[in-house]
Amino acid sequence: MDIFENIPTLSKVSLEAMLRSRVTNEKKLSEIPNPELLHDAPKAAKKIAEAIREGKKIALVGDYDVDGVSATAIMVDFFAQIPYPLEPFIPNRFHDGYGVSPTILERIDADIIITVDNGITAIEAADICKARGIELIITDHHTPLEILPQAYAIVNPKLSKCTYPFAEICGAQVAWLLLALLKKELNLSIDMRSFLDILCIAIIADIMPLTDINRALVKEGLKMLMTSQRPSSIIIRDFLGKKAIASEDIAFQIAPRINSAGRLEDAVIALDFFRAKNTNEAYIAFEILNSLNEQRRELEAEATKEALEIANPDDLVIVVAKEEWHEGVVGIVAARLVEHFSKPVIALSIEEGIAKGSARSIGNVNIHNLIKENSHFLTKFGGHKMAAGLGLCKENIAPFRDALNKSASKLNEEDFLPLEEVIGTLPSSEIDHELLDLLESFEPYGEANTRPLFLLKDAQILETKTFGKDESHSKVRAKQPQDTTSLELLQFKKVLRFPPQKRLTCSYRVVKNEFNSKVTAQLIINKIY
Repeated sequence: MDIFENIPTLSKVSLEAMLRSRVTNEKKLSEIPNPELLHDAPKAAKKIAEAIREGKKIALVGDYDVDGVSATAIMVDFFAQIPYPLEPFIPNRFHDGYGVSPTILERIDADIIITVDNGITAIEAADICKARGIELIITDHHTPLEILPQAYAIVNPKLSKCTYPFAEICGAQVAWLLLALLKKELNLSIDMRSFLDILCIAIIADIMPLTDINRALVKEGLKMLMTSQRPSSIIIRDFLGKKAIASEDIAFQIAPRINSAGRLEDAVIALDFFRAKNTNEAYIAFEILNSLNEQRRELEAEATKEALEIANPDDLVIVVAKEEWHEGVVGIVAARLVEHFSKPVIALSIEEGIAKGSARSIGNVNIHNLIKENSHFLTKFGGHKMAAGLGLCKENIAPFRDALNKSASKLNEEDFLPLEEVIGTLPSSEIDHELLDLLESFEPYGEANTRPLFLLKDAQILETKTFGKDESHSKVRAKQPQDTTSLELLQFKKVLRFPPQKRLTCSYRVVKNEFNSKVTAQLIINKIY
C-alpha cells in the first residue's frame, strides 16, 4: 500500500486555508483567562503577600531544565522589582536530585518555600516542611498522582479540581500567573509583559502546544526578544543575528544551551545568564553555556551510538541502560532513539546499582500512564504524556522492561504512528518569496502547529554533493515528475550517497535563508522514505 496515495498537490491558496484551520482558537493577550481560576492561586498569592508584609523569609525552589530556570528567573526578577529578598535554590541534578527534596531542604532556612515547575510528587518534602513549620506553596504543571503532598497550597492546572480553561501550560507560566495575582494583592505597578522574553523561551523549550494562549504569549515574547534591554535578551539576539527570531531558533539554538548547564554542571549558570545585570556578565555566562553545550553534544553522540547497539528493535517500548552514561544526557539519547526507531524510548544511566533516566514518547502513546501502571518496579517517577523521569534499582530494569512492553501491547497500533504528517506536494513553481511570506504569517511553529512538511515523491535525482568545512552536509538536486524545473534540497550533518537512477521520496520543510542581505527559500530534508 502506498502511504502517500491520498496526499494532495497544494497551491499557495489551499496551503493558506489548511494553515488557517489549525489556528482557529488563537487568543489575544487580553483574553488570557483570569489567574484566579487556577485552584489555590488566590490563596497562595494572599499568603505570599502576607509574608512580605510581615517581613518573613521566603525561599524559592526551581528546577534544572529550561522551564524551571526560566520560572526561577521570572520570580527573582519580580521580587527584585518589589523590592523584597527572595532566596532562590535550583537543585543540582547530581547532588540533590529533582525538585524540592529532603536533600535540598537541609540547605534552606525559610518561613515559606515556593516551588516552580516541581513539587507535585514531593510528598516527603512536604511532610518535612510541615514538621519544621515551613509553609509550602507548590506551583507545578506536571501530572499529579493520586496522593498529593500536604502543602499549604498547590497551584497546578492539571489538578482534577482546577477550573483553569487551558491546562497545557508550562511551569514558568503557572509561576507568572501566580505573580499576576501577587501584583494585585500588593497593589504594585510591575508590567507583567516585561517577563515575556523569558516566558516564551520556557513555553517553546518545554514543548507546550502553540495554540490558544500559548500562541499569543510566544508571538509577543519573540517580538519582545528583539527589543528587550534585558542583558540576556541582547546576547540572544546578537548570537542569532537575525531580523526576526523564530520559535525554531529558540528550540534548536537557545534552549539546548540553557539546558546544558543543568545537564552537565549546575543550572545556576543558566540562572546567572538570565539574571545578568549587564551584557558583559550575560556574555560570560553565555560563553560557559556554549562550551557546556559542546561537551553535551560529544557525550550525547557517544552514548547514542552505544544505545543504538544495545537497543532491541523488536520491543514496543525500547529500554536501554548502561553504566557510565552521563545522567545529564540520557533524556537526549532517548529522544534520538525515538527518532531512529519511531517508538517510545527509556534511556537509563546506572551508577552504584541505581538506574536513573528519562522517557520520551511518540504519537499518541501516553508514556506517563505506561510507567505509572508499572511503577511498583520504581523508586520514583514523574512527568507527563510525552516525557517522564524515573529511577529504579538495577536488578529491576529487565522485569520493568518486560512489564512495560506487556502494557504497551494492549495499545492500538495507530497510537505508535508519529504525529508528524506530510501535508501535500508542492509544484516547484509555488516555491518563491510569496510562499516564504505565507509560511511566516503562521509563525510561531512548534508543538500542535508544526512547520508544514511537504512531500517530494519519486523525484529523479540529478546530482548529490557534500558541502561545509568538513564536507558533512549534503545537497541534492532532484526533479519531481510533474515539474519542468529542479529543486535543491539540503540535509545537514549527514552525507547522502544515492546509486545511479535512484529516485527520491522524502519529506522536507521550507525555511527562509538570509545571507548577505539576500533572502532565498531553503528546502531542508526531514526524512527520507
